[in-house]
Amino acid sequence: MKPLRVQPLRLDGPDEAAKREEIRQAFHATFSLDESVFEHLANTSAWFDKPIALRLPLIFYFGHTATFYINKLVVAGILPDHLDGRLESMFAVGVDEMSWDDLDDSHYDWPAVEEVRAYRQRVRDTVDQVIRELPLSLPIRWDSRWWAVLMAIEHENIHLETSSVLVRQSPLDRVRPLAAFAPEAPDDRPAPPNVLIPVAGGRVRLGKERDDPRYGWDNEYGIHEETLQDFEASRYLVSNGEYRPFVDGGGYRDERWWTDEGWRWRHFAGAEHPTFWVMRDGAWLLRLLAEERPMPWSWPVEVNFHEVAAFCRWKSAAMGQALRPPTEVEWRRLRDLADLPDSDAWTEAPAQIGLAYGASPCPVDRFAHGDWYDVVGNVWQWTTTPMHPFDGFQVHPYYDDFTVPTFDQQHNLIKGGSFISLGNETQREARYAFRPHFFQHAGFRYVRSDNPLLEVPAYETDPTAAQNCDAHYGPESFGVPNYPEAVAKLALAALAGRPAQRALDVGSGAGRLAFELARVVPDVTGLDFSARIIQVGVALQQRGRHPYAVVDEGELTTQRWADIVALGLDQVADRVQFVQGDPCNLKPNLRRYDLVTAANVLDQLREPATFLAEMAGRVNPGGLLVVSAPYDWQEAVTPKSEWIGGFKKDGETYTTLDGLKSILAPHFRLLPGFPCDVPYVFRETGRTYRHGIAEATVWERVEG
Repeated sequence: MKPLRVQPLRLDGPDEAAKREEIRQAFHATFSLDESVFEHLANTSAWFDKPIALRLPLIFYFGHTATFYINKLVVAGILPDHLDGRLESMFAVGVDEMSWDDLDDSHYDWPAVEEVRAYRQRVRDTVDQVIRELPLSLPIRWDSRWWAVLMAIEHENIHLETSSVLVRQSPLDRVRPLAAFAPEAPDDRPAPPNVLIPVAGGRVRLGKERDDPRYGWDNEYGIHEETLQDFEASRYLVSNGEYRPFVDGGGYRDERWWTDEGWRWRHFAGAEHPTFWVMRDGAWLLRLLAEERPMPWSWPVEVNFHEVAAFCRWKSAAMGQALRPPTEVEWRRLRDLADLPDSDAWTEAPAQIGLAYGASPCPVDRFAHGDWYDVVGNVWQWTTTPMHPFDGFQVHPYYDDFTVPTFDQQHNLIKGGSFISLGNETQREARYAFRPHFFQHAGFRYVRSDNPLLEVPAYETDPTAAQNCDAHYGPESFGVPNYPEAVAKLALAALAGRPAQRALDVGSGAGRLAFELARVVPDVTGLDFSARIIQVGVALQQRGRHPYAVVDEGELTTQRWADIVALGLDQVADRVQFVQGDPCNLKPNLRRYDLVTAANVLDQLREPATFLAEMAGRVNPGGLLVVSAPYDWQEAVTPKSEWIGGFKKDGETYTTLDGLKSILAPHFRLLPGFPCDVPYVFRETGRTYRHGIAEATVWERVEG
């Protein structure tokens, strides 16, 4: 028996110096292990060509985990500034494709591998210094600045796994085997016969308290309880051998077994068998990280959720009983009955997990857990449960869009971890979710169960996102016109008679202003720092309506609908694309706009002068920059040294308008008729509203 490759961290301990060193060693081990995955890449194509159309090239993921450390340490106030703004913008946000046919055709001027490698070394040195010097008190809590350090380590564990999947999906001539990621020895045993085993029902409790001694992502906190009836669960994960009759029997060509979405995905992907199965010279092989070998029929099949659902329908018909994947709570019942301690108590790995025994799956009948096998480890296990918040859920301010964008009933939870899972992924309470077409090292077991499926509300409950929805699409209050619409009308009126091909809305939030601009402008980009709020605009593009809940008082809420169909905006919604980005560190490709709008953004920026100075290179000559803001400068948001107005300068009053003129004057002129006032009212609760008056200015980009 062997331990996990990197031992899980705890948040508590009696000795702060020992804990600091434990975290430092875990950081270096995780950082190095992630880097070593990329040693599989054998040539330039492996780095810079996409392994699959729906993901970015692997060079992105090589840089992404490093930039995450710096970006989060800056957000937490541990570092005063970025190491390399260009790389930290380019590598900041990856791809969670909205659908299986949502191809990312963006073109990036990727840096050389050695440049990224050198940047990673700078990050390693910086984080090592932070860990050595940052004041530490135990236990580490959710509101500690150390949370950003642990968050970045756990984020790298996630990408160790997802990058290994992309290596596995890369053409074989682009990768090479590594001893550090050697797979299991070849196995030619047949698959063991699978059977259903009774599971005693009972009360199941999910979730973490705030004082839990193990790191958790935001979705793990809060409590969810259910009482289950007795049910049955398959003894083993579904093996390649058990899955084979579905393939051989034409299951991939029989629409009866597939959901509508699954059937469309199957046609789009041209899928005839599991993605890691390879038919060569009349024999089935299995693709591993960097090699192919004769099919190990006793290993678990690895498939996406569409394939899981189709197999369960086929198996149900064959057995004459209703089978399905387990729910999250049913999986947890198996784990509870298996009496497995949490992973921080493992001195030896009790499963094929954490790279303890090899970088591949293993036979499904090797690791017994109570009456079942592989309750944890080997491969992740798909569940029928969509990601949803527990009672008491809160986003973490250092990473406010980790989970909330997945509260869309389009992301199924996976449980149990895989052969390469480390850190938080190995914990009992770990909760990760992916879209049903997505591939991980993931398989499944099936259950026969009369337990009802959880009804997950799809409406937007996050307070910040819901308030943003209401500000954009809610009813007018006290006779004050809708603010995003008013700014859009002002901008379009100023734009009349000028070129109007491309527009950028900075701080787009839920998207109303961007959609309004699209009535006239055929190509609009809505940019916001928060991906979770951008998701509202994306949902509206897809469905036309999006429900959200506004607070009346206390825990009492009212459900409302953001509805672009009723506003006539659905006809132009396809003219808008939403992107996540930092207005103070815009990506190089965001330029050549005829119009840029920034509504109630300026006084919310860390470095407003940096943003304004960038506009000369983003707006076409003759184009317009529209700035509307209440100038509500707060030191908690913008350091006083970065304010562009609202103070005394040389003994005289210096307003934000003065600052705007000073910064923009070399390249912009203020149009006649401005500034002007634009009032707004934003609802906070049923009896609390925020009334303000923004000052709007419109600036024309001049030559030179």
